[in-house]
Amino acid sequence: MERKSVNPGFDSKRLWWAITVNVFITVAQIVGGFISGSLSLLSDAVHNFGDALALFLSWIAFRIGRRPYTTTFTFGYKRAEILAAMVNAAALVVVGLVLIIEAFQRLITPEIPSAPIIMIVLGILGMSANMVGVLLLHRNTHQNLNVRSAYLHLLSDAIASAGIIVGGVCIWFWSVSWIDPLLTIAIALYVVWESYDILKNSTNILMMAAPKELSLEDISNRIAALPNVTNVHHAHLWQMSDHDIHFEAHVCVSDMYISDVQEVLEQIERILDEVYNIKHVTIQFEYDKCTEQSLLHSSMQAND
Repeated sequence: MERKSVNPGFDSKRLWWAITVNVFITVAQIVGGFISGSLSLLSDAVHNFGDALALFLSWIAFRIGRRPYTTTFTFGYKRAEILAAMVNAAALVVVGLVLIIEAFQRLITPEIPSAPIIMIVLGILGMSANMVGVLLLHRNTHQNLNVRSAYLHLLSDAIASAGIIVGGVCIWFWSVSWIDPLLTIAIALYVVWESYDILKNSTNILMMAAPKELSLEDISNRIAALPNVTNVHHAHLWQMSDHDIHFEAHVCVSDMYISDVQEVLEQIERILDEVYNIKHVTIQFEYDKCTEQSLLHSSMQAND
């Protein structure tokens, strides 16, 4: 017995605007980075290019996720966006680590950028453009992990651009050779840190982990406390996507008419919906059937 929820979506046109802005900034920063010799500017250009690819991947995943259910994909394509978020986050971690290595090499063999004014101008341009993208995607960041990954790409780029502006000013006035690679390391560490959280969340969803804010024991105890319910066992709690939480369990009830079980089901669905925001519920009602009635099914562990 199931009830389905609608997966929150987002405006794909906003993604296209953000993609266009990032492509423009990437080209400008690559040209400016080579002219000025700024590693932080080039690293931000790579990050911006990654943002454009990430946004495009997010758009593709969004389109795939809207496809209807089939007899092969009975849950639809909801996890396409989770896969996109995972790929985006993993790519950012790799890029961040590469930038850190390059920055340390630049610290060992320092090189002062020749045109800090270009760093400042393009830093201002990059920060402005990225803030436009941040504003475009902001309203959907709490609804969709895929959009959140793209949003963090843009937000981290805006912060990186602010760092480039500061670095350009320091180089222009004081010729500080180490400020450029140091800023690169700071930017890369921030990117890796932010990406790790998305990578962890997307991996948990793909591994069918229970949402961290919910307790399977608490849910099962609340159901077991209902009238005519004697036991809850073989329970499962997982996410199909950001907000599509599923719960299934075997529920033992008192000896009653089948027509009376409907009332018990409605009580369970009401609790799961109103208290835990769980819309998709599958309950197998039993009367003195399962000999093993632990909360988690232990047959698999017993066979290991």
